Amino acid sequence: MADITPTELRQRQQAGENLTIIDVREPWEHDEARMDGTQNIPLGTLPDKLDDLDEWKNQEIIVHCKSGARSGQAKAFLTQQGFTNVRNLLGGYQAYAAEGK
Repeated sequence: MADITPTELRQRQQAGENLTIIDVREPWEHDEARMDGTQNIPLGTLPDKLDDLDEWKNQEIIVHCKSGARSGQAKAFLTQQGFTNVRNLLGGYQAYAAEGK
């Protein structure tokens, strides 16, 4: 599945879509700045949380981190685990926040 741009994500949020967004940053990063409605599951704990995510295995999941690198790893991991529609936020939270200014 193609990754998602900050513009597309923001438009979909503003349209009121019910999105599954996972922030794979560390809890302290999530506490500093976050998007509304995100779940914080740090990249290192993702393998332990697979059962919690199973209901979304065939639904769209958007993953993000600070710049897109960790969420790229999360996307690859989830895809290897059989998740069929994982999208990485291009540029991460930094790009998303910068676009919103």
